[in-house]
Amino acid sequence: MTAEILAVGTELLMGQIANTNAQYISGKLAELGINVYFHTVVGDNAARLEETLKRALNRSDIVITTGGLGPTKDDLTKETISKTMNRNLVLHEDILEDIKDFFAKKHRAMTEINIKQAYLPENSIVIPNPNGTAPGCIIEDGEKAVIMLPGPPKEMQPMFEETVFNYLKQKTGVILVSKMLKIFGIGESDIETRLMDLIDSQSNPTIAPYASQGEVTVRVTARCINNDEASEMLSPVVDEIKRRLGAAVYSEDGQTLEKVVFGLLKENGLVLATAESCTGGTLAGRITDIPGSSEVFERAYVTYSNRAKVEDLGVSPDTLDKYGAVSRETALEMVNGLKQKTGASVGVAITGIAGPGGGTEEKPVGLVFVAAYVKDKVICKKLELAGNRERIRNDACLHALDMIRRLILGIEQQ
Repeated sequence: MTAEILAVGTELLMGQIANTNAQYISGKLAELGINVYFHTVVGDNAARLEETLKRALNRSDIVITTGGLGPTKDDLTKETISKTMNRNLVLHEDILEDIKDFFAKKHRAMTEINIKQAYLPENSIVIPNPNGTAPGCIIEDGEKAVIMLPGPPKEMQPMFEETVFNYLKQKTGVILVSKMLKIFGIGESDIETRLMDLIDSQSNPTIAPYASQGEVTVRVTARCINNDEASEMLSPVVDEIKRRLGAAVYSEDGQTLEKVVFGLLKENGLVLATAESCTGGTLAGRITDIPGSSEVFERAYVTYSNRAKVEDLGVSPDTLDKYGAVSRETALEMVNGLKQKTGASVGVAITGIAGPGGGTEEKPVGLVFVAAYVKDKVICKKLELAGNRERIRNDACLHALDMIRRLILGIEQQ
C-alpha cells in the first residue's frame, strides 16, 4: 500500500512555517508498513489543489491532506476535494453542536463562518477533533481513500493517533516495529563494515544505519502482526548488533545520550555539576532540558574567561600562564575545583577552541580537553574535533556525556 502526503497552505510554500506534519505522518505510516513515495505542498488555490489531488490519487492508494480546513475563504481543501470526488457537502448537526461547545468552553462567541466547518462530504467517515473546531474526514472511493486532517499539529496528531492510525491498521493487517540503536564513538562507515553481512542478508527484520550530528543510529525494523511477534524477530538481531558494536551502543530505544546519562545518574543516586568554557553552558542546558533534572543536577559554571576559571574554579594562574586555557592541566584543575566547590558526586569540565578563529598551529580550532570524575575516579581526554563552531561544541558535549556514561557503568573509555 502506498500513500502520499499533501500539505495545503501558501504559508508553507513561502517558508513561513515548516512542514512538520509530513515528517510526523511519514513516521506513523512507516509503523504501519505503508510506503510513502511523495510529499507534496500546494498553496491555497482551488485549481492547483484539484490538479495535485488528481495526480496524487493516480499514483497512490491513500492521500492524506493537512491544512485548509478552517472557516475562512482561503480554506479550500474540503470543498475542492469534495468537488473532485463528486461528493456533496452536508451539514452534520452533531459536529455543529461540538463546535458551539468548543467556543462556549473558551468563553468566546462563535461566528457564522464557523458553521462552514460542520459541513462534510456525504458518506464520509468523520474524524473528531477534540482540540479544535475543524473535524477531519475520510472519503473512500473504491480502493482509494483521501484522509483530510487540519494543519495545526496539536490538533492533527491526536486525530491521527486516535482515529486514522487504527483505520489504516485495519487496511494493512500488519505493523512495522523498530528498535533504534543509538551509537557513539564509531563512524557510520565502520559500523556498516562490521554489520555488512547482516545488512546484505536482511529481509525481515531490515537493518538501516544512518548518521546524525556526531553519532549514528541503526534502525532494525520488523514487519509483523503484533508486538509479541516483533519482539521475537527483533531480539536476536539487536543482540547480535550489540555484540559486534559493544559499549558504543548506548540505547536501543532511540533515547538521546543526555537522557541515558540522566537515567544513570538517577538510578545510581548521583548528582552532576558542570564547568564549561568553549561550550558555553550547552552541556548543562541539555541536561536541564529534561523534566525532573533537578533531582540529578547540582549547578553549572560557565567559566569562559581565564579570570572566571581562576575565581570560580580555583584554577591556578601559573597553570594558565604555563599551559594555556586549552590544556589537559587546565581541564583537570577545572574539574577538581568543581568537585571542591560543589561536592557533587559527578562532574565534568570542558575547555577548547570552537572557532572559527582563535586557533594556532600548536592549538588548532577543534582542540578540546574534557575532564570528568565519578566519585574518586578522574579522567581527562584530548579531542581533535572537526567542523564548524556548532559541530565542535555539539561533539564536545557528546564526548563529555559518553565519558560520564562509561565512568558510571565502569566501561573502558574510548
